Amino acid sequence: MKEGRLALSDDLTEFPLEILDLADSLEILDLSNNRLSTLPNAFASLKKLRTVFFNNNQFEEFPKVLASCPNLSMVSFKGNQLKTISPEALSPNLRWLILTNNQLKSLPSTVGRLSQLQKLMLAGNQLQTLPEELANCKNLELIRLAANQLQTLPAWLFTLPRLSWLAYAGNPCCGPSKTQLSTSLATINPAELQLAEVLGQGASGVIYKGLWTAKNLTQDVAVKLFKGDITSDGLPLDEMQACIAAGTHPNLVNVLGKLSQPIDGKAGLVFSFISADYTNLGGPPSLASCTRDTYSPDAIFTLPVILQITRGIASAVAQLHTQGIMHGDLYAHNILVNNQGESILGDFGAASFYNPADRMTGPALERLESRAFGCLLEDLLNRCGSNAKENEATAQLRDLQQRCMAPIPSERPLFGAICQRLAAVAALV
Repeated sequence: MKEGRLALSDDLTEFPLEILDLADSLEILDLSNNRLSTLPNAFASLKKLRTVFFNNNQFEEFPKVLASCPNLSMVSFKGNQLKTISPEALSPNLRWLILTNNQLKSLPSTVGRLSQLQKLMLAGNQLQTLPEELANCKNLELIRLAANQLQTLPAWLFTLPRLSWLAYAGNPCCGPSKTQLSTSLATINPAELQLAEVLGQGASGVIYKGLWTAKNLTQDVAVKLFKGDITSDGLPLDEMQACIAAGTHPNLVNVLGKLSQPIDGKAGLVFSFISADYTNLGGPPSLASCTRDTYSPDAIFTLPVILQITRGIASAVAQLHTQGIMHGDLYAHNILVNNQGESILGDFGAASFYNPADRMTGPALERLESRAFGCLLEDLLNRCGSNAKENEATAQLRDLQQRCMAPIPSERPLFGAICQRLAAVAALV
């Protein structure tokens, strides 16, 4: 046990009461990958507990005792068998609630009392509606609704002042149109591929470096093999469809083709290989930052590099919106950059389709992504080492950032306007 932390995975069927002896110090508890289904009432003695993970257990009911832990701010029950949540079970101090891959058909109206809630993960349940009281969660910034049974997206969702990252693919209300799925893509025989080392992996799959030999030509590629399971963002099939429908753009990952047949039972896509001088712009959110990306302590960006990064990403997102695709995960940790600020946006795991001709829902969704872009711009500007000559340009970027993050969503600029404003600022540098 590290100080204040305990992780225990040992096929447990009952909560070990010895853990209660740590009540004076325990802050993070991870009991994932066991067979627990209940918690004792004495669990409430863990007064300092801030974070608990019960992933991949056998809970069918959300334990009411968790509401008695006064400092509990993050709870995760991913991959259980949750069917019900009692109205009294949700602690008002929750900032981050993970209920991915369960059997929930509804949420209690008391979820609307979670005034500090920032992150709500609900993908892979059986929800048909959302409680209207959820509109009271004014601090909600990220919500995952993919792979449920939602018939509509409620209008109040688009009025939440801080909502920036939304995923809703795999619901009856929002499948892609035939036009959006009409993009032709080459099929690639796995026999033409040689897989090498792992380049990276995420919730939906593993990315390998590969060699593709076809018609006596050999090139380096990246091959993503999808795991096939529900992820925190949604279903891999939806990710594949969005990635293919996105089309080509210099600031988007370039899809070369899809596998004509699975490799080891896994479907896959083949991408252009991205050279090693590209690295992740930022790291994913931490337990402390919750919804905001993390950066190296010595990360500093010049104003020209910030403009290069943001102009490229804004242009890429503008194209996605033209195609009726919401990225849903516009974050620095999903952006690769080189030293010159040339950038590539990837990871379509949270992407969702919408009708770009719908002049109400379309712009409302796009303005959620405008706030995500504002968060990215804010992070970069907070790490900018500008000089006096650049002050006017920096001030204009700050103004754009604040407009993108306006608490009234309808006041935020769409990405066409964002691209124009960035071009005007670039002319000053």
